[in-house]
Amino acid sequence: MKLSRTHATVVALLAAATTALAVPAHAAGGNRALSHFDDGSFESPKAPANSFTGLAAGQVIGPWRITAGSVDLIGAGFWQAAEGDQSVDLNGGNAGTIAQTFTTVPGTTYSVTYALAANPAGGPAVKTGRALIDGQDFQDFSFDSTGKTMAAMGYVGRQFSFVAQNTSTTLTFASTVAGAYGPVLDNVQVKECKPCCGG
Repeated sequence: MKLSRTHATVVALLAAATTALAVPAHAAGGNRALSHFDDGSFESPKAPANSFTGLAAGQVIGPWRITAGSVDLIGAGFWQAAEGDQSVDLNGGNAGTIAQTFTTVPGTTYSVTYALAANPAGGPAVKTGRALIDGQDFQDFSFDSTGKTMAAMGYVGRQFSFVAQNTSTTLTFASTVAGAYGPVLDNVQVKECKPCCGG
């Protein structure tokens, strides 16, 4: 009986030690994952349902930084999202800019895709902006909000590709329209391109 109890105690101690050792490994894996492109649907933090949170330069939306002007993080139910519950209006009180820096492999081609719409609540009808890689303009975009509603935003897909120059890359989206009603972004994705990937 004593041998049995001792054996059980040793097994329990080994199991506890294994579990304790697994926690730092998991945490380290989580930290590594944060260096990859993340939260392209702007799901965290949560904005108030049926409302929005205004954010200014220096503030963050998860891994995204507001680097100029102001933006609105749109909560669930305020208007139609392209993916998930939330989206971003690139104009808060004025034109805003958001950016995310993530790890890349130099010489590798990456594809950027995103869903584009516009705030239909005010003019001008055509909302404009640009997507930049490491500060270089890679794609100008525009969206005509005429006839669109908060229930039917009319999202369209946009895509471009880039070749990474460094071990980290910064993707930026900037509004180029004045006022409080800007381009709307959702479902931003960055993926390594296959050889057949177009420009």
